This record gives sequence, C-alpha cells and structure tokens, in this order.
Amino acid sequence: MIANNELITGIVVLLIGYFLGSIPTAYISTRLASGKDIRKLGGGNVGGLNTFREVGIGPAVAVGIVDVGKGAASVAITYWLLDLEPVYVFVAAGAVVVGHNWMIWLKFRGGMGMGASIGALAVLMPIYGYAIGLGVLLGIIAIPLVTIRNVALAMGIGLLVLPFIVWLMDANSNLPHPGMFVIWSVIVGLIIVVKFAPTTLASIAKSGNVKDFIRGD
Repeated sequence: MIANNELITGIVVLLIGYFLGSIPTAYISTRLASGKDIRKLGGGNVGGLNTFREVGIGPAVAVGIVDVGKGAASVAITYWLLDLEPVYVFVAAGAVVVGHNWMIWLKFRGGMGMGASIGALAVLMPIYGYAIGLGVLLGIIAIPLVTIRNVALAMGIGLLVLPFIVWLMDANSNLPHPGMFVIWSVIVGLIIVVKFAPTTLASIAKSGNVKDFIRGD
C-alpha cells in the first residue's frame, strides 16, 4: 500500500510539473501581440528569447515572467501546498522543465527550459539551504550576460556550473540533500542541452562563425 501511495504521489507531482511547464506562454503571447505563430518565427523556439527577437520586448517580458513563475510554482505547490518529501519536490521541478521543452498542447514543441529552470531554482535553493549558492549562480550568469549580452549562453554557463556549486557548498558545510540536488542539476542540464544543441548548431551554421554565435549575432 505504501509503495502504491508513493507511486501515485510520484505520478501526481510529475503531472503537476509537466502541465505547468506545458503552458505555452510564448505561443499565447505572440498570438495576442501579433496574430502569428511563434513556432514559425526565427528559430521556432517557443520561449522568451525568440519572442523578444521576433515579436518585441513587451511580449517577451510577459513570457519571461510567466515561464519563471511556472518553475517557481512547481516547487511551491509540492513543498508548501502538498507538504511532500524532497524527492517529490525535485521530481516536480524536473518535470516542469520537460513540460516547457516538450509542450503537449503544441505537438511537443517548446522552449529551451531555461526560464522554468531558473524559476524552480529560485525557490528550490533557498528552501533547502542553498541561498548563497543561488546568489553565486546568478552572479555567474550575470557576467557573460553583461559582457557579451548573449542570454542563452549566459544561462547555459550557469546551468553547467550548478552541480559544482551545490557540491562545493556541501563539501564545506552540512546542507541537506546534496546528492539529490547534484543529480537533479545534472539531469536538468542534460535535458536543456538535448533541446538547445540543435538550435545552437543551426545558429553557428547560419552565421558561419562561432564568434558570431557567442555575440548573439
């Protein structure tokens, strides 16, 4: 019975995270702002960055806020509202990224998962004692963001170093759930890489120069 309850709980939080992530914010925002389909614009990415490039800053800001909110909500609901164990909170936090990247409403098209990831981390890290690590992560993201102004690359670097931030914090203290957090960070990073790699390669091929891609040209 306990095992069945755990399985049911796991399925429920998986669905909560996935369907929150699947809210097609960029698609809706683009339709309202221009009447166009974001999947047919730019690189076809259903996310804030493509919305900014192809539609404008207003719709992109709305997309960014909601996408970050989806990630935050997945953690908040499972941690505070449902009062579940950490494993379920991490499952929901991972599922929201999967949902954002492969939205059921858009025939499994979606974004890169970066906004949803940051939203989940914004709640996940403080509640489990990694608030300082969150500050370090945001600082690492800010450096390439300010210097080269490439949002995707800055976020990618941040997510790449996230497992090391969590591991180093635990190595110097006694924070809870380090192994679970490191595993989650690696899995989410791989999910984003899988979705991000084709677009990256296409951008480099289009520009014909890795330096142009890094600059965001």
